[in-house]
Amino acid sequence: MSSAWLTELSSWLGSHPGWLATALFATAFVESLAIAGIIVPGVAILFAVAALAGQTGMPLPEALFWAGLGAITGDSVSFALGRLLNDRLDSVWPLSRYPVLIAKGQRFFQTHGGKSVVIGRFIGPIRPVIPLIAGALWMPWRRFLAFNIASAIGWAPAYILPGFLVGSALASEIRPPAHFYPVVGVSLAALVLVYLLLFRFQLGLGDGGRVYTWVQRWMAKYDATHRFWRLYSNSRPSRDGEFPLASFMLALGSAGLLLFWGQLATQTHLLEPFNLLAQQWFEQLRQPLLDGPALFFTLLGDPPVLITAAGLATLVLSFRGYYAAAAHMLVAAALTVLLVWLLKAGLAVPRPDEVVQPPSSGAFPSGHTAGITVFVTLLASFIAGETHNRKRWQAYVILSLPLLPVAISRLYLGVHWFTDIIGGILLGLAITGGIRASYSRFDRIPVAPDPVTLAATVLWLMFTANYIYSTWPEAVASYRLL
Repeated sequence: MSSAWLTELSSWLGSHPGWLATALFATAFVESLAIAGIIVPGVAILFAVAALAGQTGMPLPEALFWAGLGAITGDSVSFALGRLLNDRLDSVWPLSRYPVLIAKGQRFFQTHGGKSVVIGRFIGPIRPVIPLIAGALWMPWRRFLAFNIASAIGWAPAYILPGFLVGSALASEIRPPAHFYPVVGVSLAALVLVYLLLFRFQLGLGDGGRVYTWVQRWMAKYDATHRFWRLYSNSRPSRDGEFPLASFMLALGSAGLLLFWGQLATQTHLLEPFNLLAQQWFEQLRQPLLDGPALFFTLLGDPPVLITAAGLATLVLSFRGYYAAAAHMLVAAALTVLLVWLLKAGLAVPRPDEVVQPPSSGAFPSGHTAGITVFVTLLASFIAGETHNRKRWQAYVILSLPLLPVAISRLYLGVHWFTDIIGGILLGLAITGGIRASYSRFDRIPVAPDPVTLAATVLWLMFTANYIYSTWPEAVASYRLL
């Protein structure tokens, strides 16, 4: 019965595409509404409506906007309802029919606090009741809205993109390039190997590792190196004497590899055949189904987005009294912009000639890739620095995930060579390593998140969403193939 109803709804929306925005908003609203989200098969309807949106050519940012707005509104109404009912959640129909769910949601909220608004949005059984309970337990409105908006911005792509991509695929003929699956498989295997090597290397250079211990003993033999070791060692009580060996080695190793890779890429012809093969492979992969996600991720790495993030981070850290961290954040941003500009202008490597309006700057290194690398790895290093040495890899893995699609989008759109992408990553890693090593001597107290940090994060997410939405038509025209 429900399947037939969903089929009829899809058929009607297919005949009336002007109602798709309303359908996305309404479905996301009901899916997020207290209790209604349990009764109504919101996930299935969202998938179907998102597929129709992709099939009819609705712009992806528009679909994400209406779904996200519906989710924010639904949670806000649930929160207001919780405020109204207060301690009567168990006695008012239809909430009285779900006492176990209400109790489970209360325990979850009491355990995780405000973070439960973000976490709960992605956990099916308790998703519709967390905002209700947050309101009943008198969570401050401003704090709730900050968590609500931030989580909705992450929720919308997770729930809309699968259906949207399926719909786009149905409307286009997918023609994967030659050897698509072997290339993807080998690339993923190589990526996993790189991760494993880096983490193994990082663990060996951490406090207590064999390499770390050997270097410490060696540097203790000489007055100059011993003073250098003490100068840059951490002075926190919980991490007293920890030297940032991994950060120093990351900076030196990445800088050395960048110098070697840059010579090969710009002063010899050894890597040109590989650049051409990669270019041809992505040319064959180019199709309407993938254009939207590629544009989204490339805009995510645009300078205004990353510079705004750096500016907000500097302001927040300064406001909270972390002046050394703020200064290092500012230096990292300035250094990235300056070095990318100098290398592009000095080397003047021509870009691939594939799109209508390619960027006017030189190709090597990729500024988008360098910028997003500094952004995600510096963020990961601050978060990982507050965890145990053996668990830091988790933060690095999770927070490095945006780097890959941004880098790949530059290859897919045909505005960079493969060597430019690797150069950008190496430059970004060198900057991050140097900044983290320098900051170690000033790292005296933990940098913990607070409401100001959360508000700045929400502000940046809103700016980013507006930037992508407003520049989307221009990006579509600029990155169109010749």
